[in-house]
Amino acid sequence: MNNENSTKININWYPGHMAKTKKQIIQDLKLVDIIIELLDARIPISSQNPNIAEITKNKNKIIVLNKCDLSDDRQNKLWVEYFKSKNIPAVLVDSNSGKGIEECIRQIEKIMQIELETQAQKGRTGRKIRAMILGIPNVGKSSFINRISKRTTAGVGNRPGVTKQKQWIRINEKIELLDTPGVLWPKFESDEVALNLCFTGTIKEEILDKIEVAYHLTKFLLENYRKKLCERYKIDENFVEEKLSQDQPENNNIYEIMLEIGRKRGCIMSGGKVDEEKTARILLDEFKNGKLGKITIECPFRDVS
Repeated sequence: MNNENSTKININWYPGHMAKTKKQIIQDLKLVDIIIELLDARIPISSQNPNIAEITKNKNKIIVLNKCDLSDDRQNKLWVEYFKSKNIPAVLVDSNSGKGIEECIRQIEKIMQIELETQAQKGRTGRKIRAMILGIPNVGKSSFINRISKRTTAGVGNRPGVTKQKQWIRINEKIELLDTPGVLWPKFESDEVALNLCFTGTIKEEILDKIEVAYHLTKFLLENYRKKLCERYKIDENFVEEKLSQDQPENNNIYEIMLEIGRKRGCIMSGGKVDEEKTARILLDEFKNGKLGKITIECPFRDVS
């Protein structure tokens, strides 16, 4: 990946109002008992803003691995174990279907049970559990809030730094949710993180070169989910083996396979040349929408220190 592009991302993408958003969240933390941190189940580390861990370190926390319907079932289980090893409960959730929402509620009540019992012994009964949801943009926060609160529209301020009157959403007789915690934007700690966020649509791939992003996605799929890639685009695995074994730089081999995907999808311009932009768009859109099957980009205990 081009290091020059990476430098531009770090400068241009990190919003100037981050400090204001962070300050707002720190203030709101005083009002809540527990943090619900939403991550993309396909990229749990890349979709986790380091600032959130820093400012919530003294709070009870639960991790919601959202979009688990798009991620690898085997890796999902490993990620739950990974966070468990860090003493943080994690729940697999698909906010669109509602899968995992009830388990999330159970985990929140379980985490807070001892604290509420202690307060009851001191005569403080009937107090509700107050929760806050945090997550970077486009991890499905609004959909999650709608599901867990059984609302049709979430009154969530998606623009960081916009101050609204604080409102509490009733989840059940025990839990209420602060619906205006603000948003922390992603930090690009590395080229890999920026690419992962582009793969999943967390940030627009136009921030990087779309063809370059699609190239790196193709490379990852060839290395980790080759069968699914070949099945989706009706490419013979022997053809892939032959291309990858060519005596030329690896990037040329992978690029040729990417062009073959374009041919299979009819991305042909006049003169018979493959339309790279259209091919890249198809690859990225179909990955984001789960058309290639359940795929996880980051694997626990291997990519994570």
